[in-house]
Amino acid sequence: MKGIAAKKLLTHLVIIALVFINLVPLLIVLSSSLRSPKNMTNPLNWFNEFTLESFQSAFTRMHFMSALWNSIVLTSVSVFFVVVLAAMAAYPMARIRSKFSRFLYIFFLSGLVVPGQMVLIPIIQMIKGLGIPMNQYTPILMFITCSLPFSTFLYTGFIRSSVPEEIEEAAHIDGCSMFRRFWQIVFPLILPVTVSVVITQGVWIWNDYFFNMVFITKASDAPLPVAMLGFLGDQQNPAQWNVLFAACILCALPLLLAFLALQKYFVGGLTMGSVKG
Repeated sequence: MKGIAAKKLLTHLVIIALVFINLVPLLIVLSSSLRSPKNMTNPLNWFNEFTLESFQSAFTRMHFMSALWNSIVLTSVSVFFVVVLAAMAAYPMARIRSKFSRFLYIFFLSGLVVPGQMVLIPIIQMIKGLGIPMNQYTPILMFITCSLPFSTFLYTGFIRSSVPEEIEEAAHIDGCSMFRRFWQIVFPLILPVTVSVVITQGVWIWNDYFFNMVFITKASDAPLPVAMLGFLGDQQNPAQWNVLFAACILCALPLLLAFLALQKYFVGGLTMGSVKG
């Protein structure tokens, strides 16, 4: 019994140590953001000053409201099309049992192997060849394309494991078409995995700056991650770390609020949707 108690104590101590190690960077960010921009004392000297000057500077210099609106538009439009397209693609792959359906499922999963950055140059050439304008909405095409493989994987596994076919068969007997069966019966039942897709892909799209930097050229069209790059500085103008940390918190705050509102669906969607692939 003493050996078991000692092992449990050691396990708890290791967990506490790991949690503390992971919290240290967050505490440094929070503590530094509550300092004035000129206060560059040791960052490990936590909470030695409490002021909102860095937040005010970050809010003004990055044009926060404009950048926030750009991020909301890019994220919401991209996530909307990802949910619609991925759910509609996953439904026949989950219900139709054939070699072609299996091929399509593997075809979508193969998109997880090839990162979008690897094929960026041919994609830009294709966009120019099709005459698609390069503006603030062009990254939406990349976000949708890169999000579809993982989202389709989640939807397919969830429909196979958690949506009974008997419900659809009863609706089919009553004369319900496949389109109505999907949107009126199946889609409401896959709400947990839909929230999981919204959170997982929404967080990535919200935080992405690579595609935004490539396709967006106007500062007024820049979303939050690109607007934050102005605080990094250079050799002539060193980075103001306190302001940068305050900008990081401002950018993460909307995501934290969204996760707190949707976390119960998020956990359920990930666990149920991964039972069967």
